[in-house]
Amino acid sequence: MGIEIQHKINNGDDTTAVAAVAPVILGLQPSALVDHVATVDLSLLSRIPGEPGGSFPVAVEELKFVLGEVNAHIVASPETTSSLKTIAGGSVANTIRGLAAGFGITCGIIGACGDDDQGSLFIDNMSFYKVDLSRLRLKNGSTGQCVCLVDELGNRTMRPCLSSAVKIQANDLTTEDLKGSKVRPLWHNRYAPTSVLHMDHLFLLILVFLLRVQWLVLRYAIFNIEVIQAAIKIAKQEGVSVSLDLASFEMVRKFRLPLLQLLESGSIDLCFANEDEAAELLRDEENAADPESALDFLAKHCQWAVVTLGAKGCIAKHGKEVVRVPAIGESKAVDATGAGDLFASGFLYGLVKGLSLEACCKIGSCSGGSVIRSLGGEVTPENWQWMYKQMQTKGLPVPEPHNVVL
Repeated sequence: MGIEIQHKINNGDDTTAVAAVAPVILGLQPSALVDHVATVDLSLLSRIPGEPGGSFPVAVEELKFVLGEVNAHIVASPETTSSLKTIAGGSVANTIRGLAAGFGITCGIIGACGDDDQGSLFIDNMSFYKVDLSRLRLKNGSTGQCVCLVDELGNRTMRPCLSSAVKIQANDLTTEDLKGSKVRPLWHNRYAPTSVLHMDHLFLLILVFLLRVQWLVLRYAIFNIEVIQAAIKIAKQEGVSVSLDLASFEMVRKFRLPLLQLLESGSIDLCFANEDEAAELLRDEENAADPESALDFLAKHCQWAVVTLGAKGCIAKHGKEVVRVPAIGESKAVDATGAGDLFASGFLYGLVKGLSLEACCKIGSCSGGSVIRSLGGEVTPENWQWMYKQMQTKGLPVPEPHNVVL
């Protein structure tokens, strides 16, 4: 089971923990992941295992070899290579960190990390942005790693190493993970004044809502399918809505049938797909290359369906409403890592705030545009400010400054 990581609150007041609000959004990332990101030229990409582009799993020794090649390349070619940037990574972690850091939404992570240096880095990075880690299990073993190499066109070559990484299993999950706040409710505090213990019913309902998780964020992966299914089952029992990202066109292509079964189960409330993933989803259909057809298919099974189209923006559907929103920001990305993950951050922020479908898409386009302006899936303070300006220009509600972590 491992050790759950708890935040410490030391204000000398027993009621301090009571004021904490449960995560509004939880992300399930079974294995914590650390990204090693660098810009490189094509000469390096030819020397590492696998073809350039896409994501190709590697073993531990291959990971060490790739990192050694990258570090040697940095020394030999400083004019075309950036220094290696190491941050907490993974699609779900990117989305959750974006929601907490740039939008001020209380968020948490469900998963496991190893008791190694990479695990400590993951914990420190996510804690800095006030992500709730009380559902993250610390286990004996190694934390997952991924080398992300970005060429001069902003294209990514990714080499993840997860074969020996610790992970949360389906039988590790409990209803407590999805029930909301893990702090003691105010009315159970023996030091609370009598007047507080006799709060009227409406206020109690409001407080219960504040202690309730609203969304569970998932990323499709066949090797995590059991824990994904277990998490969805608990989420539905607890009245938590489920968001699913289709991960990659390779994942959809190789494991399409289990994905279709998951979508057709009716348990996914919101689904994100990019244009390539959407095409793979309907590859046996005559109109497989038509994003609108994929959108219609997803909308049959999900309340909200979104297909991102890169530089062409996105299309989304909720019920009978369909919107198309153009991309926001530079047409050329410094690094496309995290673009879809941060789009999801903005879209979910809009849903939590009760905004229209079009506004959710516009905010998603703003946040997705912010992360591609620099290296890695972590938005810089300068690029958050850029996003806020874009939101103001378009008349979108900007998060309160005191809620965000820049």
